[in-house]
Amino acid sequence: MELLIPSEAVSAKRTKLAVISTHPIQYHSAWYRAMASHPELDLRVYYCHQATPQEQANAGFGVEFDWDVPLLEGYPYTFLKNVAALPGHGRFSGFDTPGIEEIIRRREYDAILVNGWHYKSAWQAIWACWTSKVKVMVRSDSHLHTPRGRAKRAFKFLTYRRFIPRFDACLAVGQWSREYFLHYGARPERIFSVPHAIDNRKFQFEAERLELRRSQLRKKNGLHENSIVFMFSGKFISKKRPLDFVRAIERAARRDARIQGLMVGDGPLRTECEHRVCDGNIPIRFAGFLNQSQIIEAYVVSDTLVLPSDGGETWGVVVNEAMACARPCIVSDRVGCGPDLVIPGKTGAIFPLGDVDALANSMLELAGNPERMISMGLEARTRLRNYSVETAVDGIIQSLAATLDPRVLHASA
Repeated sequence: MELLIPSEAVSAKRTKLAVISTHPIQYHSAWYRAMASHPELDLRVYYCHQATPQEQANAGFGVEFDWDVPLLEGYPYTFLKNVAALPGHGRFSGFDTPGIEEIIRRREYDAILVNGWHYKSAWQAIWACWTSKVKVMVRSDSHLHTPRGRAKRAFKFLTYRRFIPRFDACLAVGQWSREYFLHYGARPERIFSVPHAIDNRKFQFEAERLELRRSQLRKKNGLHENSIVFMFSGKFISKKRPLDFVRAIERAARRDARIQGLMVGDGPLRTECEHRVCDGNIPIRFAGFLNQSQIIEAYVVSDTLVLPSDGGETWGVVVNEAMACARPCIVSDRVGCGPDLVIPGKTGAIFPLGDVDALANSMLELAGNPERMISMGLEARTRLRNYSVETAVDGIIQSLAATLDPRVLHASA
């Protein structure tokens, strides 16, 4: 991607940017803090809802909790009044914040960044931008590899091609989301890369610190000192396919007794997974739900992350986390981050969705060469440098420059 900016287009004026987000998300806070500290940006985040611990449990986490890292520090934010009858996730109308329309119509912001469009508040913001002639940028991680019936595909093709080309900027998190925008009519020069990212340095620093206690931490988690540990991390729900992980560990462990599994998370399918492990005497340990301050310990005691999800996994930020901890990753060929982060034989492996034998074989191949697995993890960490908070902020700066000043030419790669 190349950005050509005439010298006269450079201005000391800070760009006023408002971000519309459903609720505080643990993966977004570092990105927002970085944008707020950028000298060219005057940022405010508008949240549509504050999720309760009960809502977190109902969203698939399986347990009630609050995130134990600061999600609202380091940047200005406002919670909008949500007038939804049934507020929260799972419904288009669960986020209904008409107050955002008046905020946008006051034209206090140079541009509005909307995260997704699958909720009512997003469309309240988008319509307000269009009617008030305020620039609107929309970020999405949707891709074309999510299962859809023929009728739904046809309906989406007709309707999405009516509104996606109207966005002033389409912010793609990766290769597949860029292809998604193009499929629905976005102009290539209006698509900008704003990848999903975590605080890579924080994860690396903490992982390196905990690495010195790896043996002790393995013992604490019921894992053998010399075992090869494959980790599942996520909600125990259908799209994550946790039972595929259980079956693959079972088959791989029959052929290599060093192989063990660690399953992190909770949700409606956990009981079924536990019964399968118990009945089959499968070498898997269950860590339960781990909050953000605890999750790095799980990566450190593991050797490789496995994400067997279906196409509903539009990205898979756990892959970013694992790679920041220098762990290679095995993902299905429907996981959204695969084309960007997982290079077979270099940073991990990709297997066909639902093919448990192929997943087990990938595990066995990695377990057969522990030294190579370590080097792949280091290469994975290097790969992640292009998917950093800094890269995501740069994408915002580039998209704003091209959106607000017609003299700025954006040449898309």
